[in-house]
Amino acid sequence: MKVLVGSLNPVKIQAVKDAFSNFFNEIELIGIEVDSKVPKQPKNDQTFEGARNRALELYKLNQTQKLNADYFVGIEGGIIELHSKWFTFGVICVLDDKRRIGWGTSPFFELPKKIIDDLLKGIELGVIMDQLLGTFNIKQKEGAIGFFTRNVITRRTLLSSGVITALIPFLNENLYFE
Repeated sequence: MKVLVGSLNPVKIQAVKDAFSNFFNEIELIGIEVDSKVPKQPKNDQTFEGARNRALELYKLNQTQKLNADYFVGIEGGIIELHSKWFTFGVICVLDDKRRIGWGTSPFFELPKKIIDDLLKGIELGVIMDQLLGTFNIKQKEGAIGFFTRNVITRRTLLSSGVITALIPFLNENLYFE
């Protein structure tokens, strides 16, 4: 089985591998940088749009370059306002070669007020965390969730759970697809 992932971020690619490996054998993953067509720091529905756009771009590439992939995975991290609080989360859109779609999200976690203003200005969470912590490229390592949970949960495990939930329709085709 060949799976295209709409990113070159090794954390996203490994999260997809972890999730797919629960259900499928002999998986070949290929990361390809594609445009999400949403702002660098998506808000609310933009996060879903970005994940879908990534999956669709991969599907198109598969058609034009004859890559023979079976699944196309778009992952987009974003923020959302719920109950007067701002949360961050990942949205996963899985598209198969029949153009059927499965959606999933990672768990949401609340962000501190200290960083909300910068996020709302469009600065990426990873950039803010690097500045705040004096780290480099945290989004390709443990992520903000790793810092906040003292690495009990990492970005990889957070996103992997979202990929698993996006696979639910494909694991239960008779209930989701006609």
